[in-house]
Amino acid sequence: MNGFLNPIEILKHLDLEKNMVAADFGCGSGGWVIPLAKKLEEGKVFAIDILDESLSALRAKIKLEKIFNIEPIKADVEKTSRLISESCDFVLMSNLLFQVADIKKVLEEGKRVLKKGGKILVVDWKKDAPLGPKEKISAEEVKKNAKELDLELEKEFEAGLYHWGWIFQK
Repeated sequence: MNGFLNPIEILKHLDLEKNMVAADFGCGSGGWVIPLAKKLEEGKVFAIDILDESLSALRAKIKLEKIFNIEPIKADVEKTSRLISESCDFVLMSNLLFQVADIKKVLEEGKRVLKKGGKILVVDWKKDAPLGPKEKISAEEVKKNAKELDLELEKEFEAGLYHWGWIFQK
């Protein structure tokens, strides 16, 4: 895959069915959650972020695009997503883990809300990427934490020039 992140292309790495329930941890203003909601047209997407501004921008986009299967939630995923245990088929963590203090807690929260067999997609900055934040996390650190939580690495792939992508299964 060339260039910068393309959520539509990256989501093709998953076998998503239109009636699935998903959560986007750290959804921001909707760069991933909107394409995800369009794919899961008969399902539901919980869009979780800690920032009011991001959720406000997301609500405006949802209204503008007339998307009815996204539920914005204000929460700190390092503490709780506020979702019911085993309620999701899929959890997305894109450009999130480099920002958190405790990667393992966030992965643990993702695992908690996943149904058995559910998947977590982690996309984050490559350590040697010339762009992006100064402090980046290593893919190996994420893999180590996921393994400690008994999350099985299903697939790893290039997610653009500056990002890596890993899919874990519960």
